[in-house]
Amino acid sequence: MSQKKVDAYKAEKANREKIMKKEKLILNLEKLAALVVCIVAVCWIGYSVYGKVTADQVTETTETVMDTSALDSYLNGLSADSEAE
Repeated sequence: MSQKKVDAYKAEKANREKIMKKEKLILNLEKLAALVVCIVAVCWIGYSVYGKVTADQVTETTETVMDTSALDSYLNGLSADSEAE
């Protein structure tokens, strides 16, 4: 090997740890970016499907009237019984 190659190898070997950390950081950032893109795509698809499903449905409000006079008189009778004792 020529002296130039030996010097380049020694310089690379001295900085190998630093280079490996940098490469690992870049790889992790790429993975994180891919994960974010996938999550955004899934959420967007889900929201679009939900929007299309609910757009066709018409919401209809039904009001129900309930007579609670029998229940009221029963509860009043219970409280009157407890006061009489």
